[in-house]
Amino acid sequence: MSLLGFLFWVIFLLIMFTPYFRRNLLNSQRFALIRLIEKKRNSRVITIIHRQETVSILGFPIARYLSIEDSEMALRAIRMTPEDMPIDIILHTPGGLVLASEQIACALKRHKGKVTAFIPHYAMSGGTLIALAADEIIMDPDAVLGPVDPQLGIQSGGYYPAASILKAIEQPNPNRDDTLLVLGDMARKAIKQVHDLVYNLLTENHTPEKAEEIATMLSEGRWTHDYPITVELAKDMGLPVSTDMPTEIYKLMDLYPQSAQARPSVEYIPTPYTPPTRPSRTRETK
Repeated sequence: MSLLGFLFWVIFLLIMFTPYFRRNLLNSQRFALIRLIEKKRNSRVITIIHRQETVSILGFPIARYLSIEDSEMALRAIRMTPEDMPIDIILHTPGGLVLASEQIACALKRHKGKVTAFIPHYAMSGGTLIALAADEIIMDPDAVLGPVDPQLGIQSGGYYPAASILKAIEQPNPNRDDTLLVLGDMARKAIKQVHDLVYNLLTENHTPEKAEEIATMLSEGRWTHDYPITVELAKDMGLPVSTDMPTEIYKLMDLYPQSAQARPSVEYIPTPYTPPTRPSRTRETK
Protein backbone atom coordinates (compact mmCIF):
# COMPACT_ATOMS: atom_id res chain seq x y z
CA MET A 1 0.00 0.00 0.00
CA SER A 2 1.32 3.43 -0.92
CA LEU A 3 1.85 6.17 1.65
CA LEU A 4 -0.99 8.15 0.11
CA GLY A 5 -3.35 5.19 0.44
CA PHE A 6 -2.25 4.60 4.04
CA LEU A 7 -2.90 8.26 4.94
CA PHE A 8 -6.31 8.07 3.28
CA TRP A 9 -7.37 5.13 5.46
CA VAL A 10 -5.99 6.75 8.61
CA ILE A 11 -7.96 9.93 7.93
CA PHE A 12 -11.06 7.91 7.05
CA LEU A 13 -10.88 5.93 10.33
CA LEU A 14 -10.36 9.12 12.32
CA ILE A 15 -13.44 10.68 10.73
CA MET A 16 -15.45 7.52 11.44
CA PHE A 17 -14.47 7.08 15.09
CA THR A 18 -14.03 10.67 16.26
CA PRO A 19 -17.78 11.04 17.09
CA TYR A 20 -17.58 7.94 19.30
CA PHE A 21 -14.49 9.19 21.15
CA ARG A 22 -16.11 12.59 21.59
CA ARG A 23 -19.31 11.03 22.92
CA ASN A 24 -17.39 8.84 25.38
CA LEU A 25 -15.52 11.90 26.61
CA LEU A 26 -18.81 13.75 27.11
CA ASN A 27 -20.24 10.81 29.03
CA SER A 28 -17.20 10.74 31.32
CA GLN A 29 -17.49 14.47 31.96
CA ARG A 30 -21.21 14.14 32.68
CA PHE A 31 -20.73 11.31 35.18
CA ALA A 32 -17.92 13.20 36.92
CA LEU A 33 -20.05 16.33 37.30
CA ILE A 34 -23.12 14.35 38.40
CA ARG A 35 -20.99 12.66 41.05
CA LEU A 36 -19.68 16.05 42.18
CA ILE A 37 -23.27 17.34 42.62
CA GLU A 38 -24.21 14.17 44.52
CA LYS A 39 -21.31 14.58 46.94
CA LYS A 40 -22.02 18.27 47.42
CA ARG A 41 -25.73 17.73 48.14
CA ASN A 42 -25.52 14.20 49.58
CA SER A 43 -28.18 13.06 47.16
CA ARG A 44 -28.96 10.83 44.21
CA VAL A 45 -28.98 12.81 40.96
CA ILE A 46 -31.26 11.63 38.14
CA THR A 47 -31.29 13.50 34.84
CA ILE A 48 -34.13 13.52 32.32
CA ILE A 49 -32.67 15.69 29.58
CA HIS A 50 -34.05 15.56 26.05
CA ARG A 51 -32.14 17.21 23.26
CA GLN A 52 -31.51 16.37 19.62
CA GLU A 53 -28.13 14.74 19.85
CA THR A 54 -26.03 13.41 16.98
CA VAL A 55 -25.97 9.69 17.73
CA SER A 56 -25.32 8.02 14.37
CA ILE A 57 -22.30 7.79 12.11
CA LEU A 58 -24.01 9.91 9.46
CA GLY A 59 -24.97 12.56 12.01
CA PHE A 60 -28.76 12.39 11.88
CA PRO A 61 -30.36 14.13 14.88
CA ILE A 62 -32.88 12.07 16.82
CA ALA A 63 -35.84 13.85 18.46
CA ARG A 64 -36.21 12.98 22.14
CA TYR A 65 -39.20 12.93 24.47
CA LEU A 66 -40.44 11.11 27.59
CA SER A 67 -40.86 7.44 26.76
CA ILE A 68 -41.41 4.13 28.51
CA GLU A 69 -37.66 3.51 28.31
CA ASP A 70 -37.13 6.72 30.29
CA SER A 71 -39.57 5.61 32.98
CA GLU A 72 -37.92 2.20 33.23
CA MET A 73 -34.51 3.74 33.84
CA ALA A 74 -35.83 6.41 36.21
CA LEU A 75 -37.75 3.85 38.28
CA ARG A 76 -34.64 1.67 38.47
CA ALA A 77 -32.61 4.64 39.75
CA ILE A 78 -35.26 5.49 42.35
CA ARG A 79 -35.38 1.87 43.57
CA MET A 80 -31.59 1.83 43.93
CA THR A 81 -31.70 4.93 46.16
CA PRO A 82 -31.93 4.45 49.96
CA GLU A 83 -35.37 5.45 51.24
CA ASP A 84 -34.17 8.44 53.28
CA MET A 85 -31.62 9.76 50.76
CA PRO A 86 -32.66 12.95 48.94
CA ILE A 87 -33.23 12.74 45.18
CA ASP A 88 -32.34 15.61 42.84
CA ILE A 89 -34.02 15.23 39.46
CA ILE A 90 -32.88 17.51 36.64
CA LEU A 91 -35.58 18.08 34.02
CA HIS A 92 -35.16 19.45 30.51
CA THR A 93 -37.95 18.04 28.37
CA PRO A 94 -40.86 18.98 26.08
CA GLY A 95 -42.93 16.19 27.67
CA GLY A 96 -44.04 12.90 26.19
CA LEU A 97 -46.15 9.91 27.17
CA VAL A 98 -48.51 10.48 30.11
CA LEU A 99 -47.95 6.90 31.29
CA ALA A 100 -44.18 7.37 31.50
CA SER A 101 -44.54 10.71 33.28
CA GLU A 102 -47.10 9.30 35.72
CA GLN A 103 -44.91 6.33 36.63
CA ILE A 104 -41.92 8.56 37.41
CA ALA A 105 -44.02 11.11 39.31
CA CYS A 106 -45.72 8.49 41.49
CA ALA A 107 -42.40 6.77 42.28
CA LEU A 108 -40.89 10.11 43.34
CA LYS A 109 -43.94 10.91 45.48
CA ARG A 110 -43.60 7.59 47.33
CA HIS A 111 -39.91 8.21 48.03
CA LYS A 112 -39.41 9.09 51.72
CA GLY A 113 -36.40 11.35 51.22
CA LYS A 114 -36.70 14.93 49.99
CA VAL A 115 -37.19 15.28 46.24
CA THR A 116 -35.96 18.41 44.47
CA ALA A 117 -36.69 19.14 40.81
CA PHE A 118 -34.20 21.37 38.98
CA ILE A 119 -35.43 23.08 35.82
CA PRO A 120 -32.69 25.11 34.13
CA HIS A 121 -34.70 25.88 30.98
CA TYR A 122 -38.06 24.16 30.57
CA ALA A 123 -40.09 21.15 31.69
CA MET A 124 -43.34 21.10 29.74
CA SER A 125 -46.35 18.78 29.91
CA GLY A 126 -45.10 15.45 31.28
CA GLY A 127 -42.02 17.22 32.64
CA THR A 128 -44.33 19.44 34.70
CA LEU A 129 -46.14 16.36 36.00
CA ILE A 130 -42.84 15.00 37.29
CA ALA A 131 -41.91 18.36 38.84
CA LEU A 132 -45.24 18.44 40.72
CA ALA A 133 -44.15 15.30 42.61
CA ALA A 134 -41.16 17.15 44.09
CA ASP A 135 -41.04 18.76 47.54
CA GLU A 136 -39.20 21.73 46.02
CA ILE A 137 -38.94 23.04 42.46
CA ILE A 138 -35.84 25.08 41.68
CA MET A 139 -36.08 27.00 38.40
CA ASP A 140 -33.87 29.40 36.53
CA PRO A 141 -35.54 32.85 36.72
CA ASP A 142 -36.39 32.50 33.01
CA ALA A 143 -37.31 28.80 33.03
CA VAL A 144 -40.90 27.67 32.45
CA LEU A 145 -43.32 24.87 33.24
CA GLY A 146 -46.38 24.04 31.13
CA PRO A 147 -50.01 22.92 31.35
CA VAL A 148 -50.70 19.19 31.62
CA ASP A 149 -54.02 19.07 29.76
CA PRO A 150 -54.14 15.81 27.76
CA GLN A 151 -53.70 15.74 23.98
CA LEU A 152 -55.51 13.01 22.03
CA GLY A 153 -54.30 11.53 18.76
CA ILE A 154 -56.82 10.93 15.98
CA GLN A 155 -56.82 8.31 13.23
CA SER A 156 -56.27 10.83 10.44
CA GLY A 157 -53.09 12.03 12.15
CA GLY A 158 -52.14 14.78 14.55
CA TYR A 159 -53.01 15.57 18.16
CA TYR A 160 -55.82 17.75 19.51
CA PRO A 161 -56.39 19.13 23.02
CA ALA A 162 -58.99 17.11 24.89
CA ALA A 163 -60.63 20.33 26.11
CA SER A 164 -60.98 21.60 22.53
CA ILE A 165 -62.60 18.34 21.46
CA LEU A 166 -65.22 18.78 24.19
CA LYS A 167 -65.81 22.37 23.07
CA ALA A 168 -66.34 21.18 19.49
CA ILE A 169 -68.91 18.61 20.61
CA GLU A 170 -70.87 21.31 22.43
CA GLN A 171 -71.58 23.05 19.11
CA PRO A 172 -74.86 21.93 17.42
CA ASN A 173 -74.16 19.81 14.36
CA PRO A 174 -76.74 17.29 13.05
CA ASN A 175 -74.15 15.75 10.69
CA ARG A 176 -71.73 14.78 13.43
CA ASP A 177 -70.67 11.14 13.26
CA ASP A 178 -70.15 8.72 16.13
CA THR A 179 -66.36 8.91 15.85
CA LEU A 180 -66.26 12.42 17.28
CA LEU A 181 -68.66 11.40 20.06
CA VAL A 182 -66.37 8.51 21.00
CA LEU A 183 -63.40 10.88 20.92
CA GLY A 184 -65.30 13.28 23.16
CA ASP A 185 -65.94 10.52 25.69
CA MET A 186 -62.22 9.70 25.69
CA ALA A 187 -61.36 13.40 26.09
CA ARG A 188 -63.65 13.74 29.13
CA LYS A 189 -62.07 10.69 30.77
CA ALA A 190 -58.53 11.85 29.93
CA ILE A 191 -59.04 15.26 31.54
CA LYS A 192 -60.46 13.69 34.71
CA GLN A 193 -57.61 11.18 34.92
CA VAL A 194 -54.93 13.86 34.61
CA HIS A 195 -56.80 16.12 37.05
CA ASP A 196 -56.97 13.33 39.64
CA LEU A 197 -53.28 12.53 39.17
CA VAL A 198 -52.22 16.15 39.73
CA TYR A 199 -54.56 16.42 42.73
CA ASN A 200 -53.05 13.30 44.34
CA LEU A 201 -49.52 14.59 43.75
CA LEU A 202 -50.31 17.88 45.49
CA THR A 203 -52.39 16.82 48.51
CA GLU A 204 -49.35 16.02 50.67
CA ASN A 205 -48.02 19.60 50.61
CA HIS A 206 -51.24 21.54 49.93
CA THR A 207 -54.70 21.79 51.38
CA PRO A 208 -57.39 19.84 49.48
CA GLU A 209 -58.88 23.13 48.28
CA LYS A 210 -55.55 24.42 46.96
CA ALA A 211 -54.70 21.08 45.37
CA GLU A 212 -58.08 21.09 43.61
CA GLU A 213 -57.52 24.64 42.37
CA ILE A 214 -54.07 23.90 40.92
CA ALA A 215 -55.16 20.57 39.42
CA THR A 216 -58.10 22.21 37.67
CA MET A 217 -56.00 25.10 36.43
CA LEU A 218 -53.35 22.83 34.88
CA SER A 219 -55.63 20.16 33.38
CA GLU A 220 -58.80 21.91 32.19
CA GLY A 221 -57.34 23.41 29.01
CA ARG A 222 -57.39 27.01 30.23
CA TRP A 223 -54.28 27.73 28.13
CA THR A 224 -52.73 26.29 25.00
CA HIS A 225 -50.56 23.26 25.66
CA ASP A 226 -47.34 25.20 25.08
CA TYR A 227 -48.31 28.11 27.35
CA PRO A 228 -45.24 29.10 29.44
CA ILE A 229 -45.86 28.99 33.19
CA THR A 230 -43.18 31.33 34.48
CA VAL A 231 -41.58 31.39 37.91
CA GLU A 232 -43.86 34.24 38.96
CA LEU A 233 -47.02 32.46 37.78
CA ALA A 234 -45.94 29.18 39.40
CA LYS A 235 -45.44 30.99 42.73
CA ASP A 236 -48.82 32.70 42.40
CA MET A 237 -50.40 29.28 41.85
CA GLY A 238 -48.90 28.13 45.15
CA LEU A 239 -46.19 25.78 43.85
CA PRO A 240 -43.02 25.43 46.00
CA VAL A 241 -40.73 27.27 43.56
CA SER A 242 -37.42 29.01 44.18
CA THR A 243 -34.65 30.29 41.90
CA ASP A 244 -31.56 29.17 43.87
CA MET A 245 -30.11 27.25 40.94
CA PRO A 246 -26.62 25.79 41.62
CA THR A 247 -24.01 26.72 39.01
CA GLU A 248 -23.16 23.03 38.58
CA ILE A 249 -26.57 22.45 36.98
CA TYR A 250 -25.76 24.95 34.22
CA LYS A 251 -22.36 23.33 33.71
CA LEU A 252 -24.04 19.94 33.41
CA MET A 253 -26.43 21.26 30.75
CA ASP A 254 -23.42 22.37 28.69
CA LEU A 255 -22.42 18.71 28.51
CA TYR A 256 -25.66 17.83 26.70
CA PRO A 257 -25.07 19.68 23.42
CA GLN A 258 -27.53 20.00 20.60
CA SER A 259 -26.74 18.31 17.30
CA ALA A 260 -23.97 19.92 15.30
CA GLN A 261 -24.99 22.49 12.69
CA ALA A 262 -23.06 24.21 9.95
CA ARG A 263 -23.52 27.50 11.79
CA PRO A 264 -24.97 28.01 15.28
CA SER A 265 -28.16 30.06 15.44
CA VAL A 266 -26.99 31.89 18.59
CA GLU A 267 -23.46 33.16 18.97
CA TYR A 268 -21.69 35.05 21.77
CA ILE A 269 -18.29 35.23 23.45
CA PRO A 270 -18.57 32.63 26.26
CA THR A 271 -17.06 34.81 28.97
CA PRO A 272 -18.97 36.48 31.82
CA TYR A 273 -18.53 40.23 31.66
CA THR A 274 -18.09 42.61 34.57
CA PRO A 275 -20.22 45.74 34.21
CA PRO A 276 -18.06 48.84 33.68
CA THR A 277 -17.76 51.08 36.69
CA ARG A 278 -18.87 54.61 35.98
CA PRO A 279 -17.04 57.41 37.76
CA SER A 280 -19.29 59.40 40.04
CA ARG A 281 -20.10 62.89 38.83
CA THR A 282 -18.81 65.72 40.94
CA ARG A 283 -19.86 69.30 40.59
CA GLU A 284 -17.13 71.81 39.92
CA THR A 285 -17.20 74.89 42.04
CA LYS A 286 -15.63 78.14 41.01
